[in-house]
Amino acid sequence: MHLVTGAAGFIGAHLAHQLHAEGAPLLLVDFAPDAAKARNLEGLEVHPFLSAAEVFTAGAELPALGEHDAHVTAVWHLGANSDTTTRDWDHLLHVNVGASQQLWRWCAANGVPYYYASSAATYGDGAMGFSDRTPPEQLVPLNLYGRSKNDFDAWVLQQVASGAPQPPHWAGFKFFNVYGGREGHKGRMASIIWKAERDIAALDRVQLFASNHPDFADGEQRRDFVYVGDVVDEMRWVAAHRPTPAVYNAGTGVASTFLDMITAYFAARGEAPRIEFVPMPESLANQYQNFTQADMSTIRAAGWTQAPVLPPEGVARTLAEMAALGWRAPA
Repeated sequence: MHLVTGAAGFIGAHLAHQLHAEGAPLLLVDFAPDAAKARNLEGLEVHPFLSAAEVFTAGAELPALGEHDAHVTAVWHLGANSDTTTRDWDHLLHVNVGASQQLWRWCAANGVPYYYASSAATYGDGAMGFSDRTPPEQLVPLNLYGRSKNDFDAWVLQQVASGAPQPPHWAGFKFFNVYGGREGHKGRMASIIWKAERDIAALDRVQLFASNHPDFADGEQRRDFVYVGDVVDEMRWVAAHRPTPAVYNAGTGVASTFLDMITAYFAARGEAPRIEFVPMPESLANQYQNFTQADMSTIRAAGWTQAPVLPPEGVARTLAEMAALGWRAPA
């Protein structure tokens, strides 16, 4: 049985649906979903669902899995508070760090492989580059979300270095700017493609932030935009082939501009681009990543050879998925 946390979320739902399609038994864990997130669970009703609020108790040593405790054979820990603007450190410490530690200890005690979500937010402004070989202690995240992910990466590596019990196999994945279907619940944290859908519905044009940095023209800010299918494939490959346990980057290795993404978006719609640049909110200016690009050499050296899905194809796939799932952005 595969335990998937964040099962009603974006990447967790994609993984859960893929495993379900293969006939794998699942144990789904998430906070009680609202209507938007509940749509991500449609078709998965045959699998047991546990409330994350009951599984992860603050200060507990281990998660509470009840009758399912003896049946879990792999843990995919994708649940987190991914709001990059939150200021509630106590909540992040419980949800993003404490719960992750509980699952690690449980996997170590029960001999179960453990795969978890880290984030490219750990790299901060990129001053130290984007290599997954850089020790967490050298990284300076720009927000508390990134700090929480970096703190857990550091804790994991400390556990391993100290010889403390560890799962029989494990890996973390530093997700870069993941986009794809099943993001309808994410609001302002959704990818640029979902934001574009909302803008078109409300304004008949797409708004992009004007640059706040002299090295980047408007719309030329660059991110490693990675299609959700790629990160799920990478995680599944690591679980199947069991390379050296590590925290791996999960990106494309290519830095695409926001204009690249929106050009691909309008091309997939068969329309000419309609773009407006707007000032960046002050609340984001000091924590905005103007450039990210995953160094994929570690996972490539481990044997991962799959070519990345780049924006023209990935954006087209995303719009097709949104249409198939019946998602429509509210005006």
